[in-house]
This record gives sequence, C-alpha cells and structure tokens, in this order.
Amino acid sequence: MPTPPNRILAFGGLVLGLAGSAIAAPSDQVAIRQVETAQEVAWNAHDAHAYAQLFTEDADCVNILGWHWQGRAEIERKLSQGFAYVFAASRLHIDDVRVRPLSPDLAIASVGWSMTGARSPDGSANNIPQKGIQMQVLARVSDRWRIVSFQNTSQVPERPFPTDGSVEQAKRARQQRCLLADRRGSCLIQH
Repeated sequence: MPTPPNRILAFGGLVLGLAGSAIAAPSDQVAIRQVETAQEVAWNAHDAHAYAQLFTEDADCVNILGWHWQGRAEIERKLSQGFAYVFAASRLHIDDVRVRPLSPDLAIASVGWSMTGARSPDGSANNIPQKGIQMQVLARVSDRWRIVSFQNTSQVPERPFPTDGSVEQAKRARQQRCLLADRRGSCLIQH
C-alpha cells in the first residue's frame, strides 16, 4: 500500500526541521569550548567543586576506569577523593575539542586529552591515565552549557586487528603493544 503524500510531506518537513535546528550559532561553539577550557582549569587547580559545576545536577559520569557516578554531588565527592592522592599532582591538558550540535540546546563534544602526574588508583604502576577521549552530551541550561553525560575512555594508538588468528600473529600484536604514547600518539615505550 503506498504511503499517503501528506505523510511523506510531514516526514520530510520533520527531517528538514531537525536538520535546520542542529545548526548551532558560532557563539555556542565558543561557549562549549569554554566549558572544556574550564574543565582543564578546574582539574589543574584540583578544585572538585568547580569541576562538578560544569555538570548538570543529575549528570551521569563514567570515569576512565568505568566507575559510574550519578549526579553533581557524587561527581564532586568522588573527585575530591581522587584529588587527595591519585590525582594530587596531576595535570590535565585538553588537546582537541570537536563539537557536533544536535539542536540549539543540545550538543555532543568529543574531547581529546592528555595527563601527567597521575597515580594508579590501585597503587600499582598500571592503569595510570595518560591519554584519552571523553564523549560528552551537553545541554544549554539557563543560557549556560553544562555536561549531561560524560564517558571517558583511555586511548592507545590504533593498530590493525589480527586477520588470521594465528599464534604467531597474536605474538607479533602483543610485541607491538604501546605502553606510553606522547600527545601526538607516537609510541615512546613498547612492550
């Protein structure tokens, strides 16, 4: 049964309306980038309160280790604990920010970062965050952009997947494992 023309027009109008609404003003792009700059400043001041203020009251935050914190108060409390030892000497640098507007009041930001001076949460020499990507959903709340959802993932240089599953290929892939990369993604220490 053919689709009635009025449904096609309504669907087409909806698609065009959504596409048109996703165009963000240049000032919004600047404002979202300022949120990311504020993230770096608050982190480097080890100010958990200022950092948490970048989030909505009911925000979701999944940190680099996959720990899920819910709400601004929990983000502030847990980050205060992190700044007490694990991140006490850490320095965060926001390397790259890419903004994709979804509507005039909603956007996604991909935020590349690097860090020095962090300690491992488990006390070992492993799991020390050095480079990663944050995926953030931001919303305009009372004329201010805030983070609604935050997912942080550790980043290692990309390499080809093994193609034949052989033991030799797996050994070669393990031998090429990068333990420490610089800000450009070049491997400094291989294992």
